[in-house]
Amino acid sequence: MFLPKVKFKLTSPNARLPEYAHDTDSGADLFASEHYWIGSGETVLVPTGLQIELPPHFEGQVRSKSGLAAKYGVHVLNSPGTIDEGYRGDVKVILHNAGRTTFEIKPGDKIAQLIIAPYIQLEFEVAEELSETTRGENGFGSTGK
Repeated sequence: MFLPKVKFKLTSPNARLPEYAHDTDSGADLFASEHYWIGSGETVLVPTGLQIELPPHFEGQVRSKSGLAAKYGVHVLNSPGTIDEGYRGDVKVILHNAGRTTFEIKPGDKIAQLIIAPYIQLEFEVAEELSETTRGENGFGSTGK
């Protein structure tokens, strides 16, 4: 099977390439390249020390690690964060501490997951009417708990 390559430039001596923990994982771990303390209720922008070159028609999705969220209340604030194909700047992760205690991040700590996914761009148009469906306009909890 042909697999496109994702190129990374290391911009920090503490940078680590993303790693899949298991052969069947869709998300690769992203690692912090600097030391941070995140106080309760605080948000920080944590660098990975990486720049990325995605293949054509692919995006990067930065998502929370379930263990950090469940154990410490630390999660990616804008999850999933999007890395566009044309972006070449530093990959950073917006982490928020919703926990009750200060959380320490050291270089090399797992801070998020990176999922590389294909995307397509569609054409947008204005329409006077939309087709009808059985759901219609029902949303925002309309199906119950």
